[in-house]
Amino acid sequence: MDPQLRAAFNAEFTPGKYAALVRCVNETEKWPADFRISETPIFLTREFTDEVTRAANEIIALTRTPEFAKHATSSVPKGLAVPNESEHPNFHVVDFAICAEGDRLVPRLIELQAFPSLFGFQLLLLHCVRKAYPVIPRNWTSAFGGIKDEAYLNLLRRTIIADSAPENVILLEIEPEKQKTRVDFAATETLLGIRPVCVTKIKRRGRQLFYDRDWREVRIERIYNRVIFDELIHRPDLDLPFRFQDDLDVTWVGHPNWYFRISKHSLPFLKTEHTSPAFLANEFPADENINNYVLKPLYSFAGHGVDMEPTREKIAALENPHEWILQKKIEYAPFVPTVDSQKSKAEIRMTDDVCMAGQRSRSHSGEQCCPDEPGQNDGRRFQHRQNLGGRKYRAARLTRADR
Repeated sequence: MDPQLRAAFNAEFTPGKYAALVRCVNETEKWPADFRISETPIFLTREFTDEVTRAANEIIALTRTPEFAKHATSSVPKGLAVPNESEHPNFHVVDFAICAEGDRLVPRLIELQAFPSLFGFQLLLLHCVRKAYPVIPRNWTSAFGGIKDEAYLNLLRRTIIADSAPENVILLEIEPEKQKTRVDFAATETLLGIRPVCVTKIKRRGRQLFYDRDWREVRIERIYNRVIFDELIHRPDLDLPFRFQDDLDVTWVGHPNWYFRISKHSLPFLKTEHTSPAFLANEFPADENINNYVLKPLYSFAGHGVDMEPTREKIAALENPHEWILQKKIEYAPFVPTVDSQKSKAEIRMTDDVCMAGQRSRSHSGEQCCPDEPGQNDGRRFQHRQNLGGRKYRAARLTRADR
């Protein structure tokens, strides 16, 4: 980590500046952030930035091989496959723990997904971090691939909206106003003009879907899908006017099948210097020490169902062991000096520039994406209105752009 900027940031930090950061995040959009915002970004050296970018690109490259396609054929649970699957996913997200190897920090794969992250919120958070903490130089950026603000938004717009009018595109979710990620839905509406719509508010006529917008019925051409099947399955109270498994005249962005194909199910296949051993529960080797592993359900979210102390008896009792994974435990490194003299731990999320037409562009990182030139990201578009102590915080990840 960069020691000079860390020292300068800690020297300038005050509780009042952090309070201003939280106010900015919570008051800019129509919905606040319902999760903890970290007091500090992490400041990455060029060497670590290059390594984590390379690690993410290597992992993504493995998901594009014929061998991976064969591995992923069994990933979609029975009865949940959605028709008209796209040839490639629209999104790649790779999560790394920051660990220690000797005297150096290294990224270690935790999970990955071909499902949207907080692509709107990341711009909002960056704007608020810059506003609250002027000590951060303007040449520090979270866009590791060098993409500028407007180029990033154009890429999102091109991928999510494409040639449709914004009113013909929706962000689909279960009760979006109640989700912890609702601040991202609000930011996405601000940036792209697409509205969050609950699955129960959809209307169906034949193969076409519609929703009400400004007191009129509007046809849905593209669905920016944020619905997680694990949550949907556990909500039998919802009266859905359509089934995801129906042959509908819509384009999914991203297609729901990719939520399963690139997921924890992928971990046993992925073998690089930045991955750790992982096995489907029904394939766990007899000679492995189970005390070194954590047991996770394949398709749950937000840490639901994770067992930190699995046993072979517990595995034997699983009703569907092929739907569970054992992943070797990873030790996070305390590496972020804080103002109270302790060191904090963190994960880093790498989001690949949105994939289109089977082509992958550069990786960038963080919960946001920004330009590296002064004045290019002053937050005007929003003006119209780490894993610490076992708790998840949202933090910016910054690297210097001119090195």
